[in-house]
Amino acid sequence: MDKITQPALSRLPLSNIRTPSYVIDENKLIDNLRLLGEVAQQASCRILLAQKAFACFDFYPLIAQYLDGAACSGLFEARLAREEMGEEHEVHVYAPAYKDDKFAELLDIVDVVVFNSFDQWERYRDRVLEHNLSGDRQISCGLRINPGYSEIEVPLYDPARADSRLGVTADVYLRERRTGRFDGLKGLHFHALCEQDADVLERVLDAVRQSFGPWPADMQWLNLGGGHLITKSDYDFDRLVRVILQLHEETDAVIYLEPGEAIAHEAGYLVASVVDLFQSDPPAAILDVSATCHMPDVLEMPYQPQCYLIPSSERRGKASTIYAGSPAEASPYKVQLTGPTCLAGDIIGVYSFDSPPLPGDRIVFTDMAVYTMVKNNTFNGMPLPCIMRADQAGRISTLRTFSYDDFKGRLGSIN
Repeated sequence: MDKITQPALSRLPLSNIRTPSYVIDENKLIDNLRLLGEVAQQASCRILLAQKAFACFDFYPLIAQYLDGAACSGLFEARLAREEMGEEHEVHVYAPAYKDDKFAELLDIVDVVVFNSFDQWERYRDRVLEHNLSGDRQISCGLRINPGYSEIEVPLYDPARADSRLGVTADVYLRERRTGRFDGLKGLHFHALCEQDADVLERVLDAVRQSFGPWPADMQWLNLGGGHLITKSDYDFDRLVRVILQLHEETDAVIYLEPGEAIAHEAGYLVASVVDLFQSDPPAAILDVSATCHMPDVLEMPYQPQCYLIPSSERRGKASTIYAGSPAEASPYKVQLTGPTCLAGDIIGVYSFDSPPLPGDRIVFTDMAVYTMVKNNTFNGMPLPCIMRADQAGRISTLRTFSYDDFKGRLGSIN
């Protein structure tokens, strides 16, 4: 690939910032949120931020302008959503199981609790009903179901697989409904997508209708979970709106979506420096970012992120050219981009460039806002990247830096 000037990168002074750093692009985030707001308006549905993918709360006031609230996986996420989005936004929580000593605290925070089984519902039902009699916040409860159908290719990310612990299967659901164990529940929740389009959602819904039978007559809400990559450039926006409107007509229920990746899709960068070039075959550029520490989905999925090379100021002079990382054999200089940990497989990928990456150069990985900051770790004592914000004018400010104390504080007492 020829040398390029990539517009979004060119307007940001990424060659001058401290590394490693995550940089969140406010302009792209707003573009995503506007599109999601259009979906909510046209489909008469409600959209929640799935914090499991993106929980950089400095942006919650912005997100709250477009979305209806947040989906949480437990107490800490629920607290974060309530504190940073405020009382006027909805907070929904789902967990495979709730702990007794944390549940009371959840009741003071959330609007919706989704239970993973009929046993969990019966265990906590009286506590919810008691809270609703005495508390200001009325909590609506629902049940997670396992559709038994998905088109997710990676088992690690497939909640609808046969051996899944996430949600009740159709046979259990139908049997227990007949015994009255569904009584008191107001909604259903399922999740069966991963970075997929509206046609897959349509087929999942067909599978649910076929396996689970008619929707409950008194169902007040239906949550279609996450995995809807609505803000991808070729997503079938019109089809999604049509599917949701049809579903609303069938059920007369409020329809929820809880995308995570779609909210910050392509809205973040991870900026690294080349620390050394090790002579192997192919040569290994050792960076100050790690796949296993700072972008774990690269190894878990696995996938190879898009990246760009920004030559150091000494190399580039006055030129503002950046080079796209291409497939391994496409450009003259083939190189492994690797992390600095002791893990032999801490390899981000094999790329080729029109200019060789040399010590002092920057490598910018794209689409690094989601499932990075929420999943990163300090294996080998790796420093956590800074978190930075690029505002609408392209100015970069630091939201958070991390130090040795952040590493040490996780592992024992600090006097």
